[in-house]
Amino acid sequence: MERRPSATVEAVDILLIEDDTQDAFLVEELLADTALSAHITWVRTLAEAREHFAGFRGCVLLDLNLPDAAGMELLREVLTSAPSAAVVVLTGLNDEHEGVAAVAAGAQDYLVKGQVDGSLLARSLRYSVERQRADENARQLREAELYARENMRLERGLLPQVLLDSTPLVPRAFYRPGRKRALVGGDFYDAVHKDGTTHVIVGDVSGHGPDEAALGVSLRIAWRALVMGGVAEADLLPALAEILVSERAQDEMYATLCQTSIDTGREEARVRLFGHPPPLVLNGGKVEEVAVTPSPPLGVFPEGETEVDEFRLPRGATLMLYTDGLVDAYDGAPPARLEVDGLRRLVTDLLGRGVSVVDLPEHVIDEAERSNGGPLQDDVAMLLITHGDRP
Repeated sequence: MERRPSATVEAVDILLIEDDTQDAFLVEELLADTALSAHITWVRTLAEAREHFAGFRGCVLLDLNLPDAAGMELLREVLTSAPSAAVVVLTGLNDEHEGVAAVAAGAQDYLVKGQVDGSLLARSLRYSVERQRADENARQLREAELYARENMRLERGLLPQVLLDSTPLVPRAFYRPGRKRALVGGDFYDAVHKDGTTHVIVGDVSGHGPDEAALGVSLRIAWRALVMGGVAEADLLPALAEILVSERAQDEMYATLCQTSIDTGREEARVRLFGHPPPLVLNGGKVEEVAVTPSPPLGVFPEGETEVDEFRLPRGATLMLYTDGLVDAYDGAPPARLEVDGLRRLVTDLLGRGVSVVDLPEHVIDEAERSNGGPLQDDVAMLLITHGDRP
């Protein structure tokens, strides 16, 4: 004799709200003869049902005529009080119009008493639960899409649009926060042209978290305001250090940064380094580290004189500024780190393989993650400035 395969049916929690004992008994009997695994909780009034609404995610089987409530008002309270539950309405033969109105108001289905067998009842309950889940998933998807769009708008507001349109310098920026679901991290960058000089900055606030991210955004905006306000180049970073001290959430917070200044028409640039990795110059397939005299990070010591170094940035060359999320990657395996020399080798190899400056940041990240053996844990910011005619 051939065996029929047994169907595996997911159990359904049912909250039966019905004041008629015979109707309640009939529901239990009908479901007992089906393959549906049902756990039924029976209550006679809305007042009793209210004790079960919180967190209920099964199916409410609802009679619209109860001793303490009736009609659409009853349905609306059930839909509001048990938003994650499916609702199937029970009506009399003469009240079928109420079932149609109930579905229009938000119920998943309606059944007419006396015209229901076990198979129809089980199918309706399963369908209603699945429809409610589909509706809930669709709602969550819409919320996620709205949240993503809000994030994109917020991110566009927090990350800068570099102001180099009137210069021969062509920027390429890249930013990725290390924290999951974060919009921005503690890294920041910007570039502003003012009075014949282009100032470029990349920085990194110590630590990881919303306080560090907020401070990074504050420092970037403050630095732009100082440049746009015409503050002298030598006074930019001392003023920024004062802002850091006044805005930081804890006294231990500090920032590393690198600022370069390039006068229009010249092939020399000035650089100031505060506890930060030095920039690289990419020129003709070669990658050279800029020799810089480092100063302590901003916010560590009271600011003294700022060390200034000069380096050549010939026409056609690209200046690469970055944060330490790159150079802190493992160099193949722990404990060795990539460091500046490793990054320089990595970039040289990519350029030798024909990778363009426009595509370089993403390729650098891919290679750094390959070297690291997995995703980078720290924020990464890169700003590439090419000294040449705009396309």
